[in-house]
Amino acid sequence: MTTTNAVVRDVDDHHHLYDCLVVGGGISGSTLAHNLHRSHGVDVLLCESSDRLGGNVCTSTVALSEDDDDNDDGGASFFLYEEGPSNFETSPCVMRISDELDLSNEIVLASENRSLSTWIYHDDGRIHPLPDGKRIFGRGGILDFVLRDDLLSWRGKLRAFAGLFLGHPPPPTPPNDDDDAVEESIMDWSIRTLGAEAYRTIIEPIVSGIYVGDPSRLSARTTLPKLMRMEGRAYELGWNVRGALLYGGLAMRRDAAAGSGEGMPSSSSSSPTEEEEERRNDEAEDRHHHHHHPPPRGYDDYHGRPGSYKTGLIALPNAIMDELGPSRVRLSWRLTNVERGANNDDDDGGGGYYVATFDNDGTHRKVKARTLVVTIPTYAIGTSLDVVLPGSADLFGRGKSDDAKISGGVSYPPVASVTVAYPKSAFRDVDLADGSGNLRDLPGFGMVSTRSAGLRILATLFSSSLFPGRCPVEYNLLSCTIGGARDEAVGAMSEDDLVAVVDGDLRTMLLRPEAPHPKVLGLKIWPRAIPQYELGHSDTMTELKRMEDTNDAGGLWVCGNYRTGVSLTACINFGYDHAKVVAGHLSSKRRG
Repeated sequence: MTTTNAVVRDVDDHHHLYDCLVVGGGISGSTLAHNLHRSHGVDVLLCESSDRLGGNVCTSTVALSEDDDDNDDGGASFFLYEEGPSNFETSPCVMRISDELDLSNEIVLASENRSLSTWIYHDDGRIHPLPDGKRIFGRGGILDFVLRDDLLSWRGKLRAFAGLFLGHPPPPTPPNDDDDAVEESIMDWSIRTLGAEAYRTIIEPIVSGIYVGDPSRLSARTTLPKLMRMEGRAYELGWNVRGALLYGGLAMRRDAAAGSGEGMPSSSSSSPTEEEEERRNDEAEDRHHHHHHPPPRGYDDYHGRPGSYKTGLIALPNAIMDELGPSRVRLSWRLTNVERGANNDDDDGGGGYYVATFDNDGTHRKVKARTLVVTIPTYAIGTSLDVVLPGSADLFGRGKSDDAKISGGVSYPPVASVTVAYPKSAFRDVDLADGSGNLRDLPGFGMVSTRSAGLRILATLFSSSLFPGRCPVEYNLLSCTIGGARDEAVGAMSEDDLVAVVDGDLRTMLLRPEAPHPKVLGLKIWPRAIPQYELGHSDTMTELKRMEDTNDAGGLWVCGNYRTGVSLTACINFGYDHAKVVAGHLSSKRRG
């Protein structure tokens, strides 16, 4: 662990030349600033337009009212919930930063004693458990699902089984040999490999629930890169001429076990970056690091499991804020313009720098820095970078075409997060088909529904089951997502209407007819939520990379969850990865 020797500067010292300016205090930007400061000794300044760090991470706590007598059995006297990302997928980078910020003992992992199935509400009026994609045999595995569950018809099962075990039609070929590979949507790829029924019944609701997007427009290559690598790996097996997916997945596992890096989770939206490959090579170092600073559980037990902190995900950006302090963080600073400084400026040794202008509650603030990393959403960039990155405003401002094969820019559809609680007695008294328990206990991760079911909820997270102790024992806590690319009308709905839609859908899926009205704990409308990796997204990112590479001054990167992955873990991985890139650039600049 490297301790920084950077000098602490006064908040108003705008004459100082920083090594790196990070714009955007979401998880990507704040973890990047942390890694630059702590691990590389970089003199960094982090600027955020809102009044706190964390971006879409939004943890809330509501106390149980004094006149509520439903908590006679003890347990929590409050409700703790997330209105943004719900959890991280535990990885070496997550454990590393938690250790560095003294949060290791605050980590909570998804309950080991309960099923973490994802459930699908079908238009037949029943809920069905999804198979565990990591297991072939045994209870809850793929074969068990094929033989026992009736979510798919036998025809649909046989078609999906064939794609997994026998093969499927090859990817579409470009018209000319010199053209790039034809880009498929998630819908097109799923139907080609697993069949139309598996797409409509399983893949479409899951993708819509996770990415709040339209699978007919989302790019399979950039949204689901691991599955694309799985198919590619399947075809690399000489005997697997029809590309059966299962064998590609098994080969990736063998590759990972052998230490080649294939098959490891990716923080990138396309092919693995050099930074990502370096991160993979550093996993042995992570394990050594945690040998001296043990995590809550062994690596094999926690790796890949959903996790959070005792006080919610907000603990991470709060800890980064405490570490960096007011001398290295500016809140309520909105980027308005970036220019280049003079190349012969004495305090830079002739190397050149960037001058960023911010609006701070009506006051213009200027910051000088040798390098600049912009992690704010593309819609917030506007024309601020056009002087130093010509064409960036046009690149991010391109409108979307009605043609699903043509897209430009990056879209962020509106989403509403509605968090409600009901007494357990309000739920149907039904033993679930897979033997995991009674519906009243909500055994599982959460639920999605087929589009043909006619519901508007995209996904329902069983928050009280995922992390027990976050609500009184007599209640179930549910976080519901509504809206997305195919239901943008939610952005104009009233709060009462949103609650009515959520309550109505939950009564259809889970509740008894006489269930009481919910305790409405939180309602957060995100006018622009998750960036969509639609068809053409990789072309947009390729053009952005070209702009960065042709920037003569160097040391400017435009990054964010629209580029390196939308999950919380991907953002944390980015902060670790890109800190090495920035530090390496500064080092080479000093040597040069």
